[in-house]
Parts: sequence; C-alpha cells; structure tokens
Amino acid sequence: MNSIAPPTDAIAAVTHAHPYSWYAGLRRGPALVFDPALRLWIASRADVVRELFANAALRVRPAAEAVPRAVAGTPAGELFGLLVRMNDGAPHDAHKPVLQRALASLDPGAAQAAMRRAAEGTRGMSLCDTVFSLPVGAVARLLGFAERDLPQVVRWTRDFVACLSPLSDAPQLASASLAAAELMDRFEALVDARPAPDGSLVAAVQAEASAPLSRALRANLVGLLSQTCEATAGLLGNSLAALAREPGLRRRIGDRMELLPALVAEVARHDPAVHNTRRFVVEATGVAGQALAPGDALLLVLAAANRDPALNPAPATFELMRAERRCLGFGHGSHGCPGQALALSLAAAGLQALLASGLDTEALLQRGWHYRPSVNVRIPVFH
Repeated sequence: MNSIAPPTDAIAAVTHAHPYSWYAGLRRGPALVFDPALRLWIASRADVVRELFANAALRVRPAAEAVPRAVAGTPAGELFGLLVRMNDGAPHDAHKPVLQRALASLDPGAAQAAMRRAAEGTRGMSLCDTVFSLPVGAVARLLGFAERDLPQVVRWTRDFVACLSPLSDAPQLASASLAAAELMDRFEALVDARPAPDGSLVAAVQAEASAPLSRALRANLVGLLSQTCEATAGLLGNSLAALAREPGLRRRIGDRMELLPALVAEVARHDPAVHNTRRFVVEATGVAGQALAPGDALLLVLAAANRDPALNPAPATFELMRAERRCLGFGHGSHGCPGQALALSLAAAGLQALLASGLDTEALLQRGWHYRPSVNVRIPVFH
C-alpha cells in the first residue's frame, strides 16, 4: 500500500486504490485551494462543503451551459435539462419537493421486494454487471415496466448515463441520445396506457402532484433510473469491498441481515460512491475568506468531507454501529438528494441478495479489484 504513488489531483483520487490519506492532507490545507491544471477551486473540509451547498450564488451547472454542449439539442440533452438533480431554477425548484415527498412515502418493503425480484434476473451475470443491473432493475419495477422489458431498460439506462460523463466519446454520446429517446417513449406509453398501480413510484408522484404528470415529472421519474445506475452500483460495489477488506466484518454480519442497512450507511460515509460534485459561481461571492467571481468553478470533495474529524469522530475507522453518523455524499440542505433513502434501501437489499446467493467475499479480496474510469463516481470492477 505504501509503495503506491498518491493521486495526482482530486479527480485522479476518485479511482485511486487508496485516496484517503491524500484527502486528509488536502483537508489540512487551505479551506479553498485553486488547482490551475483542473481550473477548479477545491473544497474538502466539511464546514466549507456545507457552506458551498447553502450559497445562493452557486449553481449546479454553468450559467451559459445548462445542458452539456456535447448533447445539447439531442434527446439526451432534453432529458438532462429536465432533471432536478442536474439543474437549478424555478421549474426545478417546483418539482423537487414533489419528488422528495413521493420518494419519502414509498414503502421500503416495496423497494426490497423489487430488489429480490431483480436478483432473480441477474443469475449467470458477472458480478460487475450484477451491481449495475440490480438497482436499475429494481427501480424499473417500481416504475411499472413490464418484466419482459427490464433487460432492455437496464441497457438503455447504462447507455444514457454516458452523456453524464466528460470521458464519453462520440459513439457513446450517440447511444446515450438513442437510449434517452427510447426510455422516454416507453415510459410515456406506460403512464398513458393504464392507471398507476397502488404503491408504485408513479402513483406516489401523481398523488403529490395533484395533477396529471407533466413531461418534466415524467422525465425525472425516468431520471431515477440513471441516478440509481452508477451511484447505487458504486454503493453496492463498495459495500462488497468493505466486507472483503474490513477484518472480521463478514463474520460479524453472519446471518444478521438486519445489520446490512447500517453497513451500507457506513460505506456511504467511509468509502462512498460519489466522491465529488461541482458548483459554478453565477454572481460574485465569498467563501471562507476567498473571493469568487462569476464563472469560477468549484469541486466539492464529498469523500474528503465525510472523513473530516469535525464531522465524524475517528473518521478513518469503519464503525458498523457508528453513533450520529454524518454523511455529505447525498448533498446537504436544499441540495440533498431526494433518492437518498431509496438508494440506501436498494443497496442493502441488493447486498442481502448477493450474500444469500453464496457470494464469497474472501475470494473477492484474493482476486482484487480496480475502479472504473470516472471523474466523480467510485465503482469497483472485481477481477
């Protein structure tokens, strides 16, 4: 471990084997530090990250580029532009509370049942494909997609998330647009064909909206598939890595599946899926004594903030039953992720399904893993 070179910057840290000592050094430095190569202000302390989340002068997207240029004017760009997690503004502010209330009202048992059914459809898949397919398949069931359509919905979703990454090439972006169009068309037909079943996500959103579902709300329900895809795959994969890596953790869990939600919650703090998020300055402001100008960009290093001793005592220690656990990986305040509870529930249920199938976590450690290329999401690829 000590012979591995440290990350070269905060983006390289996302997929580095051991980034947390480097993150600790970053936290010990200035509250905001400018990286000229990345052209980003870097924030790694918990207090500064929370201050940035609350700052009204910052936006999720650059003022002049609400949709990434690479997909502007395409079906993928249209879908991206409607998602409340990807944008700011009055329309998004109106839709976000509806989604938050609907997701909060969802029966956790329904999510767990959907995950158990999703697990039945992953037999014979590689573990890496399974960690992606399980959560997307479960959310697709909660949205009401027919069983026969689920494998295709998973493929379209994985294609669509390519438009969210600056690492994607032209063929991947073209596939993302085709996938976005197909997902929206299929979901629109699904919603219009019959009343939403009781207990479904569609029914929950309709109840909160008190009106027929707008295209924007329909897009955000489809967006749950993409938001689930990488973030929950990373949470599930990193939970498996924790079981393999942490001494005695698998034995302590044993058959006590009721401990899995606590395990997933600690993984979300200790080794999260989402390592960073960006914010863009739209009007002059100051943070931690640093003046920021319109056009400045910031990288909020959530994985470093989660291990800030001011946020969590003994932050480097993996504590299954940690008291008053605090986690910034799902955002904070008005920028909190509406799907946090669903993501944690799906990851715990997926972990239970994998362990019940006889997955050997000790063998995972022996074979090892690396991380998928990404600028913000940490997803293990098991060898």
